[in-house]
Amino acid sequence: MEGKVLARIAAIVFVAIAIAATVIEMTRKEAPVPASTAPALQPSADPLRATLRRCQQLGEAASSDADCLAAWAE
Repeated sequence: MEGKVLARIAAIVFVAIAIAATVIEMTRKEAPVPASTAPALQPSADPLRATLRRCQQLGEAASSDADCLAAWAE
């Protein structure tokens, strides 16, 4: 009989600790995550690259465009 009483007391203590841990976790306030202050990486402005992109978008018409021909030669 003594073993059953000891098991019941252990179970009650376990449940009490679990309830206390749950209440503590639920009442804890989360600290807001600070926003990143690192600047966004932006590629340097390269006029040749911009010209080549424009020529790529022109497609077959770029073969007769003077700016595209100069960009490709460079």
